[in-house]
Amino acid sequence: MKVKICGIRDIETALGAIESGADAIGFVFAESKRKIDPEAAAEIIKCLPKGILKVGVFVNETKENIEEIVKVSGINVIQLHGDEASEFCKGFSVPVIKALSVGSPEDLLRLHDYSCEYCLLDSPKGKYRGGNGVSFDWSILDGNILKDKKIILAGGLNPENVAEGIKAANPYMVDVSSGVETNGQKDPKKIQRFIHEAKSVEREEVK
Repeated sequence: MKVKICGIRDIETALGAIESGADAIGFVFAESKRKIDPEAAAEIIKCLPKGILKVGVFVNETKENIEEIVKVSGINVIQLHGDEASEFCKGFSVPVIKALSVGSPEDLLRLHDYSCEYCLLDSPKGKYRGGNGVSFDWSILDGNILKDKKIILAGGLNPENVAEGIKAANPYMVDVSSGVETNGQKDPKKIQRFIHEAKSVEREEVK
């Protein structure tokens, strides 16, 4: 099971997450308490291993600004977390994750509208897009709709429930931000536990 730790703002947390087994690191360039500027992200990214996915999170941003931030920061994946139409998600210089808010089974049908490399399933919108620490009803997930898509499960995941989420969604990757924080700051022990729990599910399935 692949794991993305999102909302990274310093090099120590990024390297600690990777050491614990993270496969992807997320940087928020949209309005958020975890927002980082492209230059600061670039300083972190240049210290990260090549094989790690460096994901930039955007909300209703212009294509021009996104591509400029890709250039400046060195991210190698774009996550579109706003109201972007399927046509907008095409033609970027790096792979795209399209995030969709899931509040009902009908919301899952929107997956067919997008031909992005990855689709991220998140909780309905709160104050900010994502990072709200609330999970959606995993029982509405339909394996027939999700098949043939690289699904990233997000929204309210934490070390206690990530294994349950993986069993319900069978995703390609899980994504966490607030679920590995203490008092609004990334907690290395929670990150370590989250990654361990997520990767243990895969080990159990392989037996």
